[in-house]
Amino acid sequence: MAGPDPLKTLLYTVNNLLKQEKYKAALAVLKGFRNGAVYGAKIRAPHALVMTFLFRSGSLKDKLRAILKATYTHSRNLACFVFTYKGLQAVQERIQGKSLQSHSFLAACVGGWLVFGDNNNINSQINMYLLSRILFALSRLAVEKGFIAQPKRDPFPLFATLVWGIVLWLFEYYPHTLQPSLQSSMNYLYHDSNVWHDISDFLVYNKPRTAAQK
Repeated sequence: MAGPDPLKTLLYTVNNLLKQEKYKAALAVLKGFRNGAVYGAKIRAPHALVMTFLFRSGSLKDKLRAILKATYTHSRNLACFVFTYKGLQAVQERIQGKSLQSHSFLAACVGGWLVFGDNNNINSQINMYLLSRILFALSRLAVEKGFIAQPKRDPFPLFATLVWGIVLWLFEYYPHTLQPSLQSSMNYLYHDSNVWHDISDFLVYNKPRTAAQK
């Protein structure tokens, strides 16, 4: 008579372990690492693909290497941050016996310093993305808590006016202050559109093919 299937036995053991309540905090940290890695790759790969082929020069091999490097860095950093954040939250809750709002803030501060404190292009993009979101969120929270009166009119048109006015002023007169990827995008939109030689680089190509190949 054949013995038990080793694979089925392994799966049963693992599934049984995953159901153990005493391991839930540690397992949540591990799954957070997994989700961070997957989400980081899903977010960065398409962005890196588009930006690299639009604005980066070099061989196909160089471009693919750049895409893989950016995707790996984003995926790794997000996975490490989630792991650190959830781990520190679990430790604080275990020490104090309950969950507090300060636990989230302190855990995220430590994770942000350790993982996203390195000043590179990937971390810069992520941090600036979050900054725009938290400014919106803090404004809404201030209204919700009564620190700021509820606007009588939708403030979004004023917000859009100031954002676009300031960013184009910076781009035209102080472009070095903007992130390189934003400079590249704006150069393509606002400066490259001022130059053409014939119908080919007016409608078909952004620049003459000979110039683009140099």
